[in-house]
Amino acid sequence: MGISLLEKSSSFMNSSSMALFNPNNYHKENHLWFNQQFQGRRNLSRRKAFKQSTMAAISENLIKVVPEKAVKFKVRAVVTVRNKNKEDLKETIVKHLDAFTDKIGRNVTLELISTDMDPNTKGPKKSNQAVLKDWSKKSNLKTERVNYTAEFIVDSNFGNPGAITVTNKHQQEFFLESITIEGFACGPVHFPCNSWVQPKKDHPGKRIFFSNQPYLPDETPAGLKSLRERELRDLRGDGKGVRKLSDRIYDYDIYNDLGNPDKGIDFARPKLGGDDNVPYPRRCRSGRVPTDTDISAESRVEKPNPTYVPRDEQFEESKMNTFSTSRLKAVLHNLIPSLMASISSNNHDFKGFSDIDSLYSKGLLLKFGLQDEVLKKLPLPKVVSSIKEGDLLKYDTPKILSKDKFAWLRDDEFARQAIAGVNPVSIEKLQVFPPVSKLDPEIYGPQESALKEEHILGHLNGMTVQEALDANKLFIVDHHDVYLSFLDRINALDGRKAYATRTIFFLSDVGTLKPIAIELSLPQTGPSSRSKRVVTPPVCATGNWTWQIAKAHVCANDAGVHQLVNHWLRTHACLEPFILAAHRQLSAMHPIYKLLDPHMRYTLEINGLARQSLLNADGVIEACFTPGRYCMEISAAAYKNWRFDLEGLPADLIRRGIAVPDSTQPHGLKLLIEDYPYAADGLMIWGAIESWVRDYVNHYYPSSAQVCSDRELQAWYAETINVGHVDLRNEEWWPTLATPEDLISILTTLIWLASAQHAALNFGQYPYGGYVPNRPPLMRRLIPDENDPEYAVFLADPQKYFFSALPSLLQATKFMAVVDTLSTHSPDEEYLGERHQPSTWTGDAEIVEAFYKFSAEIGRIEKEIDERNADTKLKNRCGAGVLPYELLAPSSGPGVTCRGVPNSVSI
Repeated sequence: MGISLLEKSSSFMNSSSMALFNPNNYHKENHLWFNQQFQGRRNLSRRKAFKQSTMAAISENLIKVVPEKAVKFKVRAVVTVRNKNKEDLKETIVKHLDAFTDKIGRNVTLELISTDMDPNTKGPKKSNQAVLKDWSKKSNLKTERVNYTAEFIVDSNFGNPGAITVTNKHQQEFFLESITIEGFACGPVHFPCNSWVQPKKDHPGKRIFFSNQPYLPDETPAGLKSLRERELRDLRGDGKGVRKLSDRIYDYDIYNDLGNPDKGIDFARPKLGGDDNVPYPRRCRSGRVPTDTDISAESRVEKPNPTYVPRDEQFEESKMNTFSTSRLKAVLHNLIPSLMASISSNNHDFKGFSDIDSLYSKGLLLKFGLQDEVLKKLPLPKVVSSIKEGDLLKYDTPKILSKDKFAWLRDDEFARQAIAGVNPVSIEKLQVFPPVSKLDPEIYGPQESALKEEHILGHLNGMTVQEALDANKLFIVDHHDVYLSFLDRINALDGRKAYATRTIFFLSDVGTLKPIAIELSLPQTGPSSRSKRVVTPPVCATGNWTWQIAKAHVCANDAGVHQLVNHWLRTHACLEPFILAAHRQLSAMHPIYKLLDPHMRYTLEINGLARQSLLNADGVIEACFTPGRYCMEISAAAYKNWRFDLEGLPADLIRRGIAVPDSTQPHGLKLLIEDYPYAADGLMIWGAIESWVRDYVNHYYPSSAQVCSDRELQAWYAETINVGHVDLRNEEWWPTLATPEDLISILTTLIWLASAQHAALNFGQYPYGGYVPNRPPLMRRLIPDENDPEYAVFLADPQKYFFSALPSLLQATKFMAVVDTLSTHSPDEEYLGERHQPSTWTGDAEIVEAFYKFSAEIGRIEKEIDERNADTKLKNRCGAGVLPYELLAPSSGPGVTCRGVPNSVSI
């Protein structure tokens, strides 16, 4: 009876094994069944238990009695490669050469690696080397993606595939998008790759790709542990040498590459970060050799040559990709030089409003025409026609002019933009009146403001100043301390004149703001010098023009703080260390890496491009903004007051006094300006991100013990602080990372900054700033006093004086071309609630389901934002001539739309 049972069991095992592991039988009979089961299973161990429970009960002891010989079977890989959109002649020749040599063994090979160890080799179980089929046949396909196949032979005791190595024996790199393995009992196994695979001749090691199954470090299957560690070592590099463009190495350096001292002292710039007492976040290291004249300054790679970022961080080249960045490069390298050559030095002022209007209606003549190749990259701004004298450059009409051409002149619109414009994060509740400076009085004079109660009493609806303060009716945009310490140097620059400004706003009973006083400060030149003046809403014609120029100075101050501090520093620069540390310390199979991955896309590339062409000495930012060559020093000064623990939206609103903690309200706070479009919409998005992150974190970290024992997670956060933000590493405000709640807070803040905060600060730049009188990026004249020689000129033709104070034609058109490009969504943009491979980015079905829930919530928020923009009770976003607030509406089409929240800082 025992023998009979053994024989029957053996017979069952053989037939069962063959049915299970024969790929033909699998595809015919089991494919649908396994796929259905996979969708509903929580994790790998549950999948194994479910499919093997019956078999294990019979076979586990019997196999010990009758050892079974492992069955060989075939599995198939479907490998998706993305074609390059454009190839130069050399690339085309090498591509044909690769197609030819592929036939004779210089091919692409893959090797499957199991999650299990091989007891014989003491290493992970491996398949045979499989060759990618039909490369030579398919190399000429013009499609965006090409699918290749490879076949592996593995044993029935191989286990589950956890990794694949890829060796490229061709001469040229290729972009590997994904690999799917079919034929295993567990169903299709997905490997999201999205990486350039370099030729073996340049990078000898095999490339490692892991399946989409996430593992915390301590849960890594035995077969994958050494590969997990090796891949991270490769990404860190050794910190030495000059980086090649094909490298995938993530490392840190200081900002010592903005100047070019070899061109002369005017092009030298201070180093930011390090030992020079100028703290700043770290950037991605490129390892270039020092300049000839300053060994501490890194030599520059000048446009149009690319600067180093790790290969996979460079913009992808799909059919409609690199739209925004190729346009940016075209603007910087071709359009701006043409503007400079075409606009003569004796034609540098706008003469009136009609001159500005003609930029949108008629266009600007570029006497030196642009090449056809460049024209194709400039859909906006448009080069609309070529005429005998040159090309006409026509700008799109900015959105600020779309509903009311004169809205920008009104005080209520000036105030509305402080809470619903492109920089809605500077306004604060006025805590004391008059406001007080924090600058050293020994250096910068009295800390007290020149503002007096008599300046504002008539605008408080009968309240006293103290009553208005107590009733939360007074607010301030205070740029005094940011600018005052730089004004001596700024005002010594050619064609730059600036004040340090404070603007007081009163909150009306209908929820709108109105400006009631502007303080304009200059450095004190002597004990009795008059360095401050206050301008109030006008009661006469002369006062009206004075008020308009004062508002323009406020806007120029605000434009600089917006660009250099709130936009560049707080979203672009301060996120870079978190991204570098994530690549260096978190494995691609780490669940937190998988969560953060879409929110890190393209940031290193756009930051590198910014250092090369926007922030550099004599670059666009210095040319177009008030601080000129001191722009990045203002940014560095602001970094001293940066606090990561206050960068989340609720904490920031409370810090600025705009909200007060209130546990009875959604998000735990109450807004003091109820109709504050940025804050109201932002809190909905913040809440959705936080809820999604909480579901995600709690799934992998049920207790604090898992957070504390996760060595990769702790290394990521520690390196971000101690290396990436090393100049502030000793600050006591850094959040701890010891509990799931700590992790939820840190991750929610990072995702908020990369997505919604950046979108709110970036994509309104052209819609609001493309009309220069609304938001001039710099000013060239101060307001004349009655004793100044210029005062008579001002009285005789105030409009002419106003335009002579605004940016010149060249400055304005350069600025407009760049911010138009920076405000543009590319057609391949990935928005909040979207992922490149929504159902396969993770192998955890429960997390995929949670992501779809998050995506649905983002869709619901978008509908609510649309409803708010149609609500006439919300006067800061709905009304005659009032622009709707759509900068936090999550989705968008391509182009300059003034809406859309991409996942990452990608432009």
